Amino acid sequence: MKVELVQLAGRDGDTAYNLERTLQAIAACAPDTDLVVFPETQLMGFPTEESVAAVAEPLDGPSVHAVQRAARERNVAVVVGVAENDAGAFYNTTLLITPEGIALRYRKTHLWASDRGIFTPGDRYATALWKGVRVGILICFDIEFPESARALGQLGAELILVTNGNMDPYGPTHRTAIMARAMENQAYAVMVNRVGEGDGDLVFAGGSAVVDPFGQMLCEAGRDECRQIVELDMSRLEAARRDYRYLDERRFVLPGERIDHADGRRELLIT
Repeated sequence: MKVELVQLAGRDGDTAYNLERTLQAIAACAPDTDLVVFPETQLMGFPTEESVAAVAEPLDGPSVHAVQRAARERNVAVVVGVAENDAGAFYNTTLLITPEGIALRYRKTHLWASDRGIFTPGDRYATALWKGVRVGILICFDIEFPESARALGQLGAELILVTNGNMDPYGPTHRTAIMARAMENQAYAVMVNRVGEGDGDLVFAGGSAVVDPFGQMLCEAGRDECRQIVELDMSRLEAARRDYRYLDERRFVLPGERIDHADGRRELLIT
């Protein structure tokens, strides 16, 4: 599977600017790319408690529709973060958008300090199939909790995608966490972070990365805007799981209701 990591600087609350840059990046992807991944809340940036009602959009709104059109035109899947408005409830959401539409929606379950009072936490983990690979999504602070990635592993995830909005001085924390989450679940992990300055004097740490199922770093970005293209060798999954499988040998299963959908999606509802 060929994946492009698009590490960008964004503008908080400036959807028009962020959307334009997102569409440009999708249009510029290689013709044989399977998946293009952007940072957390890529389309809207990070809203405040005062601005979220004006900034957040429903998933059938104009910004998501524009990304859906771009995905169809390029015949590529896009992983992009949004501030979601669901009938007046606001979520920090990441979408997997394929040429057919929204294949997967994940709402951030672990809210960072700056999310609280703005977003509502999600209530489930989910995976979906894309080109025969079972894909799951996490968002930023989620990866500091082993249970989040383990929930995706429990749903059979082979590729964990992380949209990130991690800022200084926490870059090293997420570098360590993403390597651990990949190794413990014997899955690929792709993390794409934002760079540059944000509101509230934040400086985003970059460091977008791809980690293989052995926990080995395959590529790592610096602190500037960039695009990295990585070909994932999915045979590495079986190699990592040949001698032992952590998921088979664990003695504790995360609680929750598992739902298997007819379209291949799997969800684990948090209880």
